[in-house]
Amino acid sequence: MADDVIEILDTTGIQRALTRIAHEILERNRGTDDLLLVGIRTGGIYIANALQKKIAEIEGQTVPVGTVDITMYRDDLGSRANLSVGKTDIPFKLSGKQVVLVDDVLFTGRTIRAAMDALVDFGRPLTIQLAILVDRGHRELPIRPDFVGRNLPTSRSEQIEVEFDDEKIPQSVTLHK
Repeated sequence: MADDVIEILDTTGIQRALTRIAHEILERNRGTDDLLLVGIRTGGIYIANALQKKIAEIEGQTVPVGTVDITMYRDDLGSRANLSVGKTDIPFKLSGKQVVLVDDVLFTGRTIRAAMDALVDFGRPLTIQLAILVDRGHRELPIRPDFVGRNLPTSRSEQIEVEFDDEKIPQSVTLHK
């Protein structure tokens, strides 16, 4: 049977979702004071950068963006071969700050757990909030996003793919059955 691909969000839908998430982040945090965005390598970085632009358009303030690589914090590290370690770049202090952890797709919650472990190695944020473009369900850990672009219940066998253009701007979200 051929792979069925269904477009869930097009470029316009993604931009609407990001605009809504940006407004929700600003409302929850009462502006940009002490606000930081940290994207999970790799898709989360691109979503964090897009949110940074949206927040700047809305608020006129540029929120700092960092990058976290979770490879060494994975709970399945010993059973996975050939994992490449990427760069973590957090060029600011996290202590006492409102950190919004950003990823493209939320599934079991294990990536988010690993990212939170990595973050606390860099300091003690006042809060860690979670912004996700697509929440597909199937949590294995008690992790819940604070900001969601789209809830999309899936089966475990289905895949969600966020496609980015050459400039790393999200173009579409597709479901592969």
